[in-house]
Amino acid sequence: MTDPLSRTLSALADPTRRAILARLATGEATVNELAEPFDISLPAISRHLKVLETAGLISRGREAQWRPCRLEPGQLKAVDGWLERYRRFWEDSFDRMDLYLASLQKGGTDGEPN
Repeated sequence: MTDPLSRTLSALADPTRRAILARLATGEATVNELAEPFDISLPAISRHLKVLETAGLISRGREAQWRPCRLEPGQLKAVDGWLERYRRFWEDSFDRMDLYLASLQKGGTDGEPN
């Protein structure tokens, strides 16, 4: 798994990592702050952060003793771009269904609007 999209999707597959990203969407946080809502060890949180960092979803700074984590939105934007074609597919499908339902309401049966 070497391509960025695969690393990103793999990182997003874990609910703990998604929760960490949701927290970071509100602003920077330390490892301790990120670990607070979870019933897992600090080393486990650190492993999750390493996965997120490797996927390019977060970065970690260093300011004296404070090591803030921050969200890096670039990879999420790449995932959104990849999903866009599927979003268009569903929107087009719903548009066709709307036309079909409208034709049924008007008494048509061939699937084409009257």
